[in-house]
Amino acid sequence: MIGAFGAHALGPMLEATNRTATFETAVKYQMYHTLALLAVGLLLFRVQEPTLQIAAWCFFIGILIFSGSLYVLCLTGVTWLGAITPIGGTTLIAGWGFLFYAISKAL
Repeated sequence: MIGAFGAHALGPMLEATNRTATFETAVKYQMYHTLALLAVGLLLFRVQEPTLQIAAWCFFIGILIFSGSLYVLCLTGVTWLGAITPIGGTTLIAGWGFLFYAISKAL
């Protein structure tokens, strides 16, 4: 829904500021990591591994910081938010690390 909103309602504004690709990146990463968060939730029904909860929190916080900072950047033009986007990316990467660790430990 956010992608459709960006394409239709925000399209002219995003094109005028050359932020269409940035908005699309935010939407893609949010979608991918929301699916990862869903997978972690499903795994928690089968595997009682505390690091799965850490992975879930990393994905949640990473989505908020990474995609959230890009959304705000696109909508407001506040460019200093680009400086915190890598923090969100690092948190997402940590989520994948914790997920893979939890799976390897559970096998």
